[in-house]
Amino acid sequence: MDQEVKENVVTEKVVVADNSTIVESGASEGGLYGIVQDIVQNPLNLILLSICFYLLWKIIQERFLKKEAPVPKRSPPLPKLPKRDFTLAELRSYDGTASSPDGRILVAINGKVFDVTRGKSFYGPGGAYDNLAGHDASRALATFALGPDAFRDTYDDLSDLTIDQMNTMKDWEAQFQDKYDLVGRLLRPGEAPHDYAIDDEEESSNGPSTGTSTPARVDSKSEIVTSIETKKIK
Repeated sequence: MDQEVKENVVTEKVVVADNSTIVESGASEGGLYGIVQDIVQNPLNLILLSICFYLLWKIIQERFLKKEAPVPKRSPPLPKLPKRDFTLAELRSYDGTASSPDGRILVAINGKVFDVTRGKSFYGPGGAYDNLAGHDASRALATFALGPDAFRDTYDDLSDLTIDQMNTMKDWEAQFQDKYDLVGRLLRPGEAPHDYAIDDEEESSNGPSTGTSTPARVDSKSEIVTSIETKKIK
């Protein structure tokens, strides 16, 4: 009799323990399910959860997946252009486009031709002053006009410019003289180019020269003569 009572007690304990386990398991599952339900049913919770995942991904990406950005290769600087004279047609080929020799950009001001390749962010394709590339920019800079009327298809003697406009142009010329290499002159129609190689030979035989006078450009209206001493470019 006592043995049966003991067995019944043990059985009841097992049943109670099993029921308790089931209840606890159900409560646990119900709690997790409830949390998931709250997140899914509330859009704000979904947004917050998405932000948390995004921030976590950024942290992982920066610490473990980030690669060093490749250093852009810089093109080596072009050698100095040998000094020579240019016709208007020859000047136009140096506009910085793919067809331009060595990608160079030349601009003429007051009869002088400057290599402005180092300023290609301004004068190259897509730059703020790209329409000056390969052109005589004298009139455009003198009048602060960059439209088609500022450029001539033939040699421009600038005889119609006012004194103030000529002075403005010469201010620009001085700035280009300080910043860029003077590589030659813009030839008038029928004018023969100068042979700068002869000057180099004479300089080698006679010693360094202090400079050579660049032919002046005369404004027939204002009677202004520009004459600037420039150093030779070897």
